[in-house]
Amino acid sequence: MSTPLFTGAEMVVKALSALDVKYIFGYPGGSVLDIYDAIFQQDDFEHILVRHEQAATHMADGYSRATGEVGVVLATSGPGATNCVTGIATAYMDSIPMVVLSGQVATSLIGDDAFQETDIVGCSRPIVKHSFNCRKVEDIPNVIAKAFYIAKSGRPGPVVVELPKDILIPENKAEFHIQTNVKMRSYNPTKKGHPKQIRKAVQAITEAKRLVVYSGGGIVLANASELLTQLVETLNAPCTNTLMGLGGLSGTHKNFIGMLGMHGSLEANKAMANADVILALGARFDDRVTNNVKKFCPNATIVHVDIDPTSISKTINAHIPVVGLVDIVLQQMIDELSETNFTPNQAVLNDWWQQIEQWRSVKSVSYQQDNDKIKPQRVVEAMYEITKGEAYVCSDVGQHQMFAAQYYPFAKPRQWINSGGLGTMGFGLPAAMGVKLAFPDSHVICITGDGSIQMNIQELSTCLQYNLPVVIITLNNRSLGMVRQWQDMIYGGRHSSSYMESIPDFVKLAEAYGHVGIQIDTLDELDTKLTEAFSIKNRLVFVDICVDENEHVYPMQIKHGAVDDMWVTKGVKA
Repeated sequence: MSTPLFTGAEMVVKALSALDVKYIFGYPGGSVLDIYDAIFQQDDFEHILVRHEQAATHMADGYSRATGEVGVVLATSGPGATNCVTGIATAYMDSIPMVVLSGQVATSLIGDDAFQETDIVGCSRPIVKHSFNCRKVEDIPNVIAKAFYIAKSGRPGPVVVELPKDILIPENKAEFHIQTNVKMRSYNPTKKGHPKQIRKAVQAITEAKRLVVYSGGGIVLANASELLTQLVETLNAPCTNTLMGLGGLSGTHKNFIGMLGMHGSLEANKAMANADVILALGARFDDRVTNNVKKFCPNATIVHVDIDPTSISKTINAHIPVVGLVDIVLQQMIDELSETNFTPNQAVLNDWWQQIEQWRSVKSVSYQQDNDKIKPQRVVEAMYEITKGEAYVCSDVGQHQMFAAQYYPFAKPRQWINSGGLGTMGFGLPAAMGVKLAFPDSHVICITGDGSIQMNIQELSTCLQYNLPVVIITLNNRSLGMVRQWQDMIYGGRHSSSYMESIPDFVKLAEAYGHVGIQIDTLDELDTKLTEAFSIKNRLVFVDICVDENEHVYPMQIKHGAVDDMWVTKGVKA
């Protein structure tokens, strides 16, 4: 009996099936039509037809952030591939595992400026973890398997696989062989922390008098939330999360001292500035955390745990570096504490917690309801109350993103889906759609602004086609709110190109796409209409809320200052 042969397009589909893919997100075009024909003839996974390739990458990204699985994108050559670049960069900056399958012109035409030819591998090289130029039919299955392995292992990230049209066509066939249990001699990330470094780290944190646990997105990506909680409770240490790490330690946990960084709580930033030991877990000391690096926590011993050795001491010098998977390293630390019969020094801890409580008493994350206008903070509080804190919250980028991070205490990891590193407007809606696919029975919110929502608003059509009833909440301040805030604070109130002078009627627009639109203009109707929005099942609801356009996000670090140099409200410094 002869061995069956398969086209390259069929191999793509078989490889994705072998890797247990459930959804791929894409948009067809000439160079990948053979793949689309093969997709039509299978039922192992579902293809989601977006209205723009950027949305495909953000949907795959949101799906990945919520589930931990690799997001998969399929795009045609040329403009289809280049439309993915923003989404690839978004995933790269936040270490999200993604595989982007890109069509390409036939190998004989590469370099000839053929129709819809673009060197997508070259274009995306600075913003991918790895790329593959696949040139042989028989190589396709294992190239895709390697792409998945690289995307998900070590420090996760996006991988691009370029597939020329001539290796996909029916005329070229080969045997199908795939090795799903990938091993690569040239790529073998360190998983376990070095025992000597673990001992040094544990010694430093147990001898600390003012310890702070600084937890980043790596805790979420590594599914290490329970281990983080166990360590924090064992040490009875204050813990702060970065924007990407929210939910790593529950926002309602007694040891949680708030978000860190540019719009973090006063107590989190003050604790960091006054710490004698900082245990950084899966965080990369981003500039939105450190402020002026020359003034960053000068008296602290830095213990930095990260899977990526190039991230350690890249921005802030680490006195005790530990390379390894943060979940494994946390377990090693917990075991070391157990073996040494560690008991916290209660007197020292009491002094430290009393100081933190003094900073907490300032209530830096608060606002004044000083007029009848709807405050954006109150909208987020209402969201939290109505959903009982159990929703997946996907945000775009701007003031609404910061208000959501500050006023929706995330109890679990992977609840908070946002573009942290790249700060991509237009991310929120397609990301929410990806989350809703993964968790159709959960509340999924897209919190956005009147600027951000218009970046990928065409995906309202995709929502209708695939029945993705997310709740869109637009904090409509008729302007680019964060830009306007900076112009108020830094540029003397000169609002250059930050007003949106022609905003559509979002309610009518939602209805035109076949959805439900709700308008909220007054404070007294906020709770009632928001409750109504969340009570509507199996329909996307677009809630347009007219909020106070003069509201700023506070607290806010003072530019070029130390981590704890902050405005706590308009005109008032910490």
